[in-house]
Amino acid sequence: MAKTFQVLTLNKISATGLKRLPAGRYVTGNDIAQPDAILVRSHNMLEMDIPSSVLAIARAGAGTNNVPVKKMSARGVPVFNAPGANANAVKELVITGMLLASRNIAPALHFTAGLQGDDATMHKLVEDGKKAFAGSELMGRTLGIVGLGAIGRLVANAAIGLGMRVIGYDPEITVDAAWSLSSQVKKAHSIEDLLKHSDFVTLHVPLLDATRNLIDDKRVATMKAGAVLLNFSRDAIVNEDAVVAGLAAKHLRCYVCDFPSNKTISNDKIIALPHLGASTEEAEENCAVMVAEQLREYLENGNVTNTVNFPNVSMPRESKFRLAIANANVPNMLGQISTTLAAAGINIHNMTNKSRGEMAYTLVDTDTVLPDSLIAQIAGIAGVLMVRALPLEADE
Repeated sequence: MAKTFQVLTLNKISATGLKRLPAGRYVTGNDIAQPDAILVRSHNMLEMDIPSSVLAIARAGAGTNNVPVKKMSARGVPVFNAPGANANAVKELVITGMLLASRNIAPALHFTAGLQGDDATMHKLVEDGKKAFAGSELMGRTLGIVGLGAIGRLVANAAIGLGMRVIGYDPEITVDAAWSLSSQVKKAHSIEDLLKHSDFVTLHVPLLDATRNLIDDKRVATMKAGAVLLNFSRDAIVNEDAVVAGLAAKHLRCYVCDFPSNKTISNDKIIALPHLGASTEEAEENCAVMVAEQLREYLENGNVTNTVNFPNVSMPRESKFRLAIANANVPNMLGQISTTLAAAGINIHNMTNKSRGEMAYTLVDTDTVLPDSLIAQIAGIAGVLMVRALPLEADE
């Protein structure tokens, strides 16, 4: 009989995504005590007591700052995410942000909301007051994009469609990513080079130690006078004090971000949105579908796609019996695993192994069933973090 997987949902997850976990094989809910997996969006799991039963965590979004990734890695638990699933939603909001800033939409709306009097009076007030909100067009302006991942590439191509010049900086861009980028995007040799020539600068990098305070006082000073800075990535990528000082000195024209704070909401040169980047029905559905499918493939077949802590490993099923092993990336692990199987008389039908940083992951298909005692023996090898037997269920 096929195993039923228990999946704890810590936030409301799109029903379309949950449908990718068949009801006959999966139970989902927000009150499961011993889950096999956890589905999460924004819930803060950093101080959460995560049950030992958890085999995987899936974050229905790109960032995993709310998940204790390091702790999960030490337990051999993959943390899945959904890179690119919300890219179009963020792209559209970035374009919206540029338009809000260039056309002075926010102060214009505030002005209109304060109008009083009869229609004739209001008409005169509008004609007299509109000159204060005259803006500029995007066409012909230069957009600098730091980070040319899924979102950055979409923003670049959309901006070119609006008639903008685009320059980009991403020293880690992949060949596949480069192929999907318009040939009209010019390469900046450094962040400083990009900042110096851009009328608009948008940031699309993950929050890492290397990107924290990426835009500081020195880089604000490097920016082109009158430039607009947009941040729809993570708040800590930008040093707010540096930006506020740049705005006060009239060196920067506007700061558009998705992360309100006490320093941003009181500044009339800052447009702070309430973290709307991925807040569309389409993005939430896309993220949920992606991580649900990845989670199912891992739980049932051990295949790994799109995690922040495991290598991507996928192997077609050629046998009814499969072993999935997560272990520290140290010498002779594969040799010890193979030797243990051989000593038990187990023939390896197929095998694949990959590593990523300190983590390694192995899939082994065998010709015969693996006894519990053998699985326990492999689990006892120093450096092995998690072992799972994945028999091909009869009803599949």
